[in-house]
Amino acid sequence: MTEEQLNRAYVLTLSCPDRPGIVHAVAGALLVAGCNILDSQQYGSPATGNFFMRVEATTTASRAEVQAALGPVAHSFGMRWSLNPVGQKVRTLLMASTSAHCLNDILFQQRSGTLPIEIPAIVSNHRDLAGLAEFYGIPFHHIPVAPDTKAQAEDKLRALMAEHDIELTVLARYMQIISDELCADLTGKAINIHHSFLPSFKGAKPYHQAHARGVKLIGATAHYVTAALDEGPIIEQEVIRVDHARTPEQFVQMGRDVEGRTLTQAVQWHAEHRVLLDGNRTVVFN
Repeated sequence: MTEEQLNRAYVLTLSCPDRPGIVHAVAGALLVAGCNILDSQQYGSPATGNFFMRVEATTTASRAEVQAALGPVAHSFGMRWSLNPVGQKVRTLLMASTSAHCLNDILFQQRSGTLPIEIPAIVSNHRDLAGLAEFYGIPFHHIPVAPDTKAQAEDKLRALMAEHDIELTVLARYMQIISDELCADLTGKAINIHHSFLPSFKGAKPYHQAHARGVKLIGATAHYVTAALDEGPIIEQEVIRVDHARTPEQFVQMGRDVEGRTLTQAVQWHAEHRVLLDGNRTVVFN
Protein backbone atom coordinates (compact mmCIF):
# COMPACT_ATOMS: atom_id res chain seq x y z
CA MET A 1 0.00 0.00 0.00
CA THR A 2 1.44 3.37 -0.99
CA GLU A 3 1.62 6.40 1.29
CA GLU A 4 -0.93 8.11 -0.92
CA GLN A 5 -3.36 5.21 -0.45
CA LEU A 6 -2.83 5.30 3.29
CA ASN A 7 -3.82 8.94 3.20
CA ARG A 8 -6.99 8.01 1.33
CA ALA A 9 -8.54 5.29 3.43
CA TYR A 10 -12.29 5.66 3.85
CA VAL A 11 -15.07 4.09 5.85
CA LEU A 12 -18.46 3.83 4.14
CA THR A 13 -21.57 3.25 6.24
CA LEU A 14 -25.06 2.83 4.85
CA SER A 15 -28.56 1.65 5.61
CA CYS A 16 -31.57 1.10 3.37
CA PRO A 17 -34.53 -1.24 2.86
CA ASP A 18 -33.16 -4.73 2.31
CA ARG A 19 -33.35 -6.21 -1.17
CA PRO A 20 -31.12 -8.30 -3.44
CA GLY A 21 -28.11 -6.74 -5.12
CA ILE A 22 -27.01 -4.17 -2.55
CA VAL A 23 -23.59 -5.64 -1.80
CA HIS A 24 -22.90 -6.24 -5.49
CA ALA A 25 -23.86 -2.67 -6.41
CA VAL A 26 -21.80 -1.11 -3.62
CA ALA A 27 -18.76 -3.22 -4.44
CA GLY A 28 -19.11 -2.31 -8.11
CA ALA A 29 -19.26 1.41 -7.35
CA LEU A 30 -16.19 1.17 -5.15
CA LEU A 31 -14.39 -0.69 -7.93
CA VAL A 32 -15.25 2.11 -10.37
CA ALA A 33 -13.62 4.54 -7.89
CA GLY A 34 -10.50 2.38 -7.80
CA CYS A 35 -11.08 1.23 -4.24
CA ASN A 36 -9.48 -1.78 -2.61
CA ILE A 37 -11.86 -3.16 0.06
CA LEU A 38 -10.02 -4.02 3.27
CA ASP A 39 -13.00 -4.91 5.47
CA SER A 40 -16.72 -5.35 4.84
CA GLN A 41 -19.51 -6.13 7.29
CA GLN A 42 -23.23 -6.25 6.62
CA TYR A 43 -26.45 -7.17 8.38
CA GLY A 44 -30.03 -7.57 7.24
CA SER A 45 -32.55 -7.10 10.06
CA PRO A 46 -35.42 -9.59 9.87
CA ALA A 47 -37.32 -7.47 12.40
CA THR A 48 -37.29 -4.18 10.48
CA GLY A 49 -36.43 -5.27 6.94
CA ASN A 50 -33.50 -2.87 6.84
CA PHE A 51 -30.00 -3.57 5.57
CA PHE A 52 -26.81 -2.17 7.11
CA MET A 53 -23.26 -2.14 5.80
CA ARG A 54 -19.84 -0.85 6.85
CA VAL A 55 -16.90 -0.97 4.44
CA GLU A 56 -13.30 0.17 4.82
CA ALA A 57 -11.40 0.73 1.59
CA THR A 58 -8.32 2.47 0.21
CA THR A 59 -7.98 4.30 -3.08
CA THR A 60 -5.96 6.93 -4.89
CA ALA A 61 -9.23 8.66 -5.75
CA SER A 62 -10.39 11.72 -3.85
CA ARG A 63 -13.31 11.66 -1.43
CA ALA A 64 -15.41 13.58 -3.95
CA GLU A 65 -14.65 11.02 -6.65
CA VAL A 66 -15.65 8.11 -4.41
CA GLN A 67 -18.83 9.93 -3.41
CA ALA A 68 -19.64 10.56 -7.06
CA ALA A 69 -19.28 6.85 -7.84
CA LEU A 70 -21.50 5.86 -4.92
CA GLY A 71 -24.17 8.52 -5.48
CA PRO A 72 -26.24 6.74 -8.17
CA VAL A 73 -26.20 3.48 -6.19
CA ALA A 74 -27.26 5.25 -3.01
CA HIS A 75 -30.12 6.95 -4.86
CA SER A 76 -31.25 3.71 -6.51
CA PHE A 77 -31.50 1.84 -3.21
CA GLY A 78 -32.77 4.75 -1.10
CA MET A 79 -29.73 4.69 1.15
CA ARG A 80 -28.79 6.81 4.11
CA TRP A 81 -25.03 6.84 3.85
CA SER A 82 -21.80 8.58 4.75
CA LEU A 83 -18.20 8.38 3.61
CA ASN A 84 -15.52 9.44 6.07
CA PRO A 85 -11.72 9.32 6.09
CA VAL A 86 -10.52 6.50 8.36
CA GLY A 87 -9.14 7.92 11.60
CA GLN A 88 -10.56 11.40 11.08
CA LYS A 89 -11.14 12.83 14.52
CA VAL A 90 -14.75 13.53 15.47
CA ARG A 91 -15.24 16.94 17.09
CA THR A 92 -16.73 16.07 20.47
CA LEU A 93 -18.27 18.17 23.23
CA LEU A 94 -18.04 16.65 26.71
CA MET A 95 -20.63 17.52 29.34
CA ALA A 96 -20.53 16.62 33.03
CA SER A 97 -21.82 17.88 36.36
CA THR A 98 -19.78 17.02 39.46
CA SER A 99 -18.67 13.39 39.04
CA ALA A 100 -15.28 13.14 37.34
CA HIS A 101 -14.89 9.43 36.61
CA CYS A 102 -16.46 9.22 33.13
CA LEU A 103 -15.03 12.56 32.04
CA ASN A 104 -11.55 11.60 33.20
CA ASP A 105 -11.68 8.22 31.45
CA ILE A 106 -12.53 9.83 28.11
CA LEU A 107 -9.95 12.58 28.50
CA PHE A 108 -7.23 10.09 29.40
CA GLN A 109 -8.03 7.75 26.51
CA GLN A 110 -8.20 10.65 24.07
CA ARG A 111 -4.85 12.00 25.30
CA SER A 112 -3.39 8.48 24.97
CA GLY A 113 -4.47 8.29 21.33
CA THR A 114 -7.05 5.55 21.83
CA LEU A 115 -10.10 7.62 20.91
CA PRO A 116 -10.26 9.26 17.47
CA ILE A 117 -11.94 12.37 18.81
CA GLU A 118 -11.04 16.02 19.20
CA ILE A 119 -12.36 17.81 22.29
CA PRO A 120 -12.61 21.59 21.80
CA ALA A 121 -14.68 22.23 24.95
CA ILE A 122 -16.05 20.84 28.19
CA VAL A 123 -19.39 22.09 29.55
CA SER A 124 -20.71 21.77 33.08
CA ASN A 125 -23.55 23.18 35.12
CA HIS A 126 -21.14 23.31 38.10
CA ARG A 127 -17.56 24.49 38.55
CA ASP A 128 -16.27 21.34 40.28
CA LEU A 129 -14.53 19.91 37.19
CA ALA A 130 -12.81 23.08 36.01
CA GLY A 131 -9.50 21.89 37.44
CA LEU A 132 -9.69 18.61 35.51
CA ALA A 133 -10.35 20.49 32.28
CA GLU A 134 -7.40 22.78 33.01
CA PHE A 135 -5.14 19.76 33.65
CA TYR A 136 -5.93 18.46 30.17
CA GLY A 137 -5.69 21.92 28.62
CA ILE A 138 -9.28 22.02 27.35
CA PRO A 139 -11.47 25.15 27.62
CA PHE A 140 -14.07 24.82 30.38
CA HIS A 141 -17.49 26.46 30.04
CA HIS A 142 -19.68 26.88 33.11
CA ILE A 143 -23.31 27.04 31.99
CA PRO A 144 -25.52 26.94 35.11
CA VAL A 145 -29.02 25.53 34.73
CA ALA A 146 -32.08 26.47 36.77
CA PRO A 147 -35.76 25.85 36.02
CA ASP A 148 -36.28 29.47 34.94
CA THR A 149 -33.03 29.68 32.92
CA LYS A 150 -33.05 26.30 31.16
CA ALA A 151 -33.98 27.74 27.77
CA GLN A 152 -31.23 30.36 27.94
CA ALA A 153 -28.72 27.72 29.02
CA GLU A 154 -29.58 25.56 26.02
CA ASP A 155 -29.27 28.60 23.74
CA LYS A 156 -25.71 29.07 25.04
CA LEU A 157 -25.06 25.37 24.52
CA ARG A 158 -26.32 25.50 20.93
CA ALA A 159 -24.13 28.53 20.23
CA LEU A 160 -21.10 26.70 21.62
CA MET A 161 -21.85 23.65 19.48
CA ALA A 162 -22.12 25.82 16.38
CA GLU A 163 -18.96 27.77 17.18
CA HIS A 164 -16.89 24.59 17.52
CA ASP A 165 -18.56 22.55 14.75
CA ILE A 166 -19.51 19.83 17.24
CA GLU A 167 -20.30 16.45 15.67
CA LEU A 168 -20.81 14.41 18.85
CA THR A 169 -21.99 15.35 22.34
CA VAL A 170 -21.16 13.06 25.27
CA LEU A 171 -23.05 13.31 28.54
CA ALA A 172 -20.36 12.05 30.90
CA ARG A 173 -22.57 12.05 33.99
CA TYR A 174 -24.28 15.32 33.11
CA MET A 175 -27.13 15.37 35.60
CA GLN A 176 -29.58 17.59 33.76
CA ILE A 177 -32.53 16.65 31.56
CA ILE A 178 -32.16 18.02 28.03
CA SER A 179 -35.22 19.48 26.34
CA ASP A 180 -37.15 17.40 23.81
CA GLU A 181 -36.24 19.91 21.08
CA LEU A 182 -32.50 19.61 21.70
CA CYS A 183 -32.77 15.82 21.97
CA ALA A 184 -34.41 15.78 18.54
CA ASP A 185 -31.66 17.95 17.08
CA LEU A 186 -29.02 15.61 18.52
CA THR A 187 -30.59 12.36 17.29
CA GLY A 188 -27.78 9.87 16.76
CA LYS A 189 -25.23 12.50 17.79
CA ALA A 190 -25.37 12.45 21.60
CA ILE A 191 -24.40 9.61 23.94
CA ASN A 192 -25.41 9.21 27.59
CA ILE A 193 -24.32 6.81 30.33
CA HIS A 194 -26.16 5.47 33.35
CA HIS A 195 -26.24 2.43 35.58
CA SER A 196 -27.96 -0.68 34.24
CA PHE A 197 -30.53 -1.09 37.02
CA LEU A 198 -33.24 0.87 35.22
CA PRO A 199 -36.19 0.71 35.47
CA SER A 200 -35.40 -0.48 39.01
CA PHE A 201 -33.55 1.56 41.63
CA LYS A 202 -34.39 4.98 40.26
CA GLY A 203 -33.48 8.20 42.02
CA ALA A 204 -30.77 8.88 44.56
CA LYS A 205 -28.09 6.35 45.52
CA PRO A 206 -29.05 3.54 43.12
CA TYR A 207 -26.04 1.43 44.12
CA HIS A 208 -27.02 1.67 47.77
CA GLN A 209 -30.56 0.59 46.82
CA ALA A 210 -29.14 -2.33 44.86
CA HIS A 211 -26.92 -3.34 47.77
CA ALA A 212 -29.91 -3.32 50.11
CA ARG A 213 -31.73 -5.69 47.74
CA GLY A 214 -28.75 -8.04 47.50
CA VAL A 215 -28.23 -7.80 43.72
CA LYS A 216 -25.53 -10.01 42.22
CA LEU A 217 -24.84 -8.06 39.02
CA ILE A 218 -24.18 -4.37 38.54
CA GLY A 219 -23.30 -2.59 35.32
CA ALA A 220 -23.72 0.35 32.97
CA THR A 221 -25.55 1.24 29.77
CA ALA A 222 -24.37 3.70 27.11
CA HIS A 223 -27.07 4.83 24.71
CA TYR A 224 -28.03 7.58 22.31
CA VAL A 225 -29.97 10.46 23.82
CA THR A 226 -33.68 10.71 23.05
CA ALA A 227 -36.62 12.61 24.49
CA ALA A 228 -37.61 9.41 26.31
CA LEU A 229 -35.39 9.71 29.38
CA ASP A 230 -32.71 6.99 29.55
CA GLU A 231 -34.52 4.91 26.92
CA GLY A 232 -32.54 5.70 23.77
CA PRO A 233 -30.98 3.11 21.43
CA ILE A 234 -28.35 1.14 23.35
CA ILE A 235 -24.78 1.15 22.05
CA GLU A 236 -22.91 -0.79 24.74
CA GLN A 237 -23.51 -2.46 28.09
CA GLU A 238 -21.25 -4.15 30.61
CA VAL A 239 -21.99 -6.04 33.81
CA ILE A 240 -19.79 -7.26 36.64
CA ARG A 241 -20.56 -9.70 39.44
CA VAL A 242 -20.79 -8.63 43.07
CA ASP A 243 -21.57 -10.55 46.24
CA HIS A 244 -22.77 -10.18 49.80
CA ALA A 245 -19.30 -9.23 51.08
CA ARG A 246 -19.21 -5.97 49.14
CA THR A 247 -20.12 -2.74 50.91
CA PRO A 248 -22.37 -0.07 49.38
CA GLU A 249 -19.28 2.11 48.89
CA GLN A 250 -17.57 -0.70 46.96
CA PHE A 251 -20.68 -1.02 44.80
CA VAL A 252 -20.38 2.68 43.98
CA GLN A 253 -16.67 2.45 43.11
CA MET A 254 -17.13 -0.65 40.97
CA GLY A 255 -20.08 1.02 39.29
CA ARG A 256 -18.02 4.09 38.46
CA ASP A 257 -15.31 1.94 36.91
CA VAL A 258 -17.74 0.10 34.65
CA GLU A 259 -19.54 3.33 33.72
CA GLY A 260 -16.29 4.87 32.55
CA ARG A 261 -15.29 1.84 30.48
CA THR A 262 -18.72 1.46 28.92
CA LEU A 263 -19.06 5.10 27.91
CA THR A 264 -15.54 5.22 26.48
CA GLN A 265 -16.20 2.10 24.40
CA ALA A 266 -19.44 3.56 23.05
CA VAL A 267 -17.67 6.80 22.10
CA GLN A 268 -14.92 4.86 20.34
CA TRP A 269 -17.37 2.78 18.29
CA HIS A 270 -19.34 5.88 17.32
CA ALA A 271 -16.19 7.77 16.33
CA GLU A 272 -15.07 4.82 14.21
CA HIS A 273 -18.46 4.82 12.44
CA ARG A 274 -19.38 1.37 13.71
CA VAL A 275 -22.84 2.22 15.06
CA LEU A 276 -25.92 2.50 12.83
CA LEU A 277 -29.42 3.30 14.04
CA ASP A 278 -32.26 0.87 13.38
CA GLY A 279 -35.28 2.55 14.92
CA ASN A 280 -34.92 2.22 18.69
CA ARG A 281 -32.10 -0.30 18.30
CA THR A 282 -28.54 -0.11 17.04
CA VAL A 283 -26.42 -2.24 14.76
CA VAL A 284 -22.83 -2.24 16.02
CA PHE A 285 -20.11 -3.58 13.72
CA ASN A 286 -17.20 -4.62 15.91
